[in-house]
Amino acid sequence: MSNESGSVLKCPLGPLIVGIPGSILDDAWRQLLAHRAVGGVILFTRNFESVDQLKALCRELRALRDPPLLIQVDQEGGPVQRFRNGFTPLPPVATLGRWYDSRPDRARDLAYRHGRVMAAEILDVGIDQSLAPVLDLGGVSTVIGSRAMSAHASVVADLGAHYLAGMRDAGMAGCGKHFPGHGSVAADSHDEVVSDPRSRSEMTEDLAPFSQLVSQLSSIMMAHVIYPAVDSVPAGFSARWIGDILRGELGFMGTIISDDLVMAGAGPGGSVALRLERCLEAGCDLALVCQPDSVRDLLAGLDSDWPDAGTAIDRLRGRAQFPLVEQLTVPEFQAWRESLGKLSDN
Repeated sequence: MSNESGSVLKCPLGPLIVGIPGSILDDAWRQLLAHRAVGGVILFTRNFESVDQLKALCRELRALRDPPLLIQVDQEGGPVQRFRNGFTPLPPVATLGRWYDSRPDRARDLAYRHGRVMAAEILDVGIDQSLAPVLDLGGVSTVIGSRAMSAHASVVADLGAHYLAGMRDAGMAGCGKHFPGHGSVAADSHDEVVSDPRSRSEMTEDLAPFSQLVSQLSSIMMAHVIYPAVDSVPAGFSARWIGDILRGELGFMGTIISDDLVMAGAGPGGSVALRLERCLEAGCDLALVCQPDSVRDLLAGLDSDWPDAGTAIDRLRGRAQFPLVEQLTVPEFQAWRESLGKLSDN
């Protein structure tokens, strides 16, 4: 990181992706982000005031380390859109599924537009990746709700492929979540320990979008849900789910990310430090800790000996294909933004 002399810390990036407070960095947080366990930052609405401020924050974050920190966000649309003022209002992706019922070609086109516009705008401010798309099935989970494209696996896989194509054409790596599927349990893993009592065979539909899109995904986020038929711990701490099934059976070769380790659903992993250790031991490449207070406490107790997560991070680097200012001169791109805004309004 930059110190008093203006030098930059040159060292490998660690596996920890952290949340930070506020819209600017202070010296204390510059020091925390120099910890060798840290490999990136995930931004939230608390970090956003304006497009210009966000660009400045991302520039500063990138200048702290060499290689630069990875920068992520959840910009799914609908109820989970961290940045709004100055960004296209994105409809919840459940809207795409409703279109699919009557006009599947129109829905596929909208899915592509959604992924393309979202990614182009996020890349423009200096963020590498939005953690999208959600590949959970809709219909049961309240926390997933309109974040799911459909209750039908074939529709989620079809629309997910077009959404990912839009992201890819903009220059952004996709992240499918939440493996092996959070949509079929009603409880919210943010607030409680969640268990899905179904057998492995009964989960076939939940797994289908991930298995069908595995070659198109650069990263996959694990669910903080226990599936006792497969393992007694949440999937993000399970070598059975990560190593045997996701890596082995599905053949996924990309980056595996834990969901936020501070969530109640991760509670069976023990303290936050133990959760970090256990999710990495199980096979996660990167781990999220999103609450700044938890980040401070965690880093205070960690030593400086951490594995190099550079390969896992490099897969997720954003590489904008065209500057946003150029894309905004193209009538078709403008029409895509307008159509998405109208769907969001409705």
